[in-house]
Amino acid sequence: MTLLVLAAGMGSRYGGLKQIDPFTEDGEFIIDFSVYDAIQAGFDRVVFIIKEANYDDFRETIGARLEGKIKVEYAFQTMDYLVPADKLPAERVKPWGTTQAILCAEEVLRGDSFAVINADDFYGRDGYMKAAEFIRKAEKAEENMYAMIGYHLGNTLSDSGSVARGVCVTEDGYLKEIVERTKIYKVAEGGQFEDENGALVTVPPETVVSMNFWCFTSSIFEGAKAEFKKFLDDPDREPLKSECFLPNVVGQLKQQGYCTVEVIPTTAVWHGVTYSEDKPAVVAKINEYIETGVYPKGLWK
Repeated sequence: MTLLVLAAGMGSRYGGLKQIDPFTEDGEFIIDFSVYDAIQAGFDRVVFIIKEANYDDFRETIGARLEGKIKVEYAFQTMDYLVPADKLPAERVKPWGTTQAILCAEEVLRGDSFAVINADDFYGRDGYMKAAEFIRKAEKAEENMYAMIGYHLGNTLSDSGSVARGVCVTEDGYLKEIVERTKIYKVAEGGQFEDENGALVTVPPETVVSMNFWCFTSSIFEGAKAEFKKFLDDPDREPLKSECFLPNVVGQLKQQGYCTVEVIPTTAVWHGVTYSEDKPAVVAKINEYIETGVYPKGLWK
């Protein structure tokens, strides 16, 4: 089984390349804990989707200490992958989003089933255990079975600013609808965002949201390519800023009957560093996990 790690983001809100920012006195990053948990769950390969310009930094830090513990490979998200020349503005500097990111890894994955995570999110071990269990089941099925590890919105908000979350509607344990909201703010009642009409919408804290922790078989690529093409052909998108978000694509494929999407709740607590101000709280929580024996001191020693 493969863990696919989305790490090509520019990290503009955080103020640096947060994926290789140490969070322990032993110099470990958030992604170290993610890979460690994935290994415990039975994953035997990790593929990092990165910018080619960041390859040396990743290879010399994260990759170097993981080699020997798990098979490590890389895929590069490029501006022109699956993007026709007439759809690629010369002024665009932002990648095309998480859908294009996973598509850039298709050849490296070589037909393997996989779980997808963000490099800068601390998901907790329970999520990886449940992801591995689901993938083993989905590989034996004849239909296109996917899954999302679901978190409560109230456990995923930042005190420092807005976050992007896929807000979900579920029915009998399966995804009914998902909408990516790019700017959700923490309020006393839970979360709040501005809808397409400019109205403020409050979302209860127990609402299930996507943290981009997905489980896919290789059939996702055919459907995702078709949806990415629709995105590029959309005359209303902003040429320099619009992104094709994976949660929206999965929701569209589900609506078309292309797949089923099981929503798997997890008892794990999410921790994240959307902003640099978030880091001290995450560092303190990781140290608490180490002190209580959830993780050993020095993961790879």
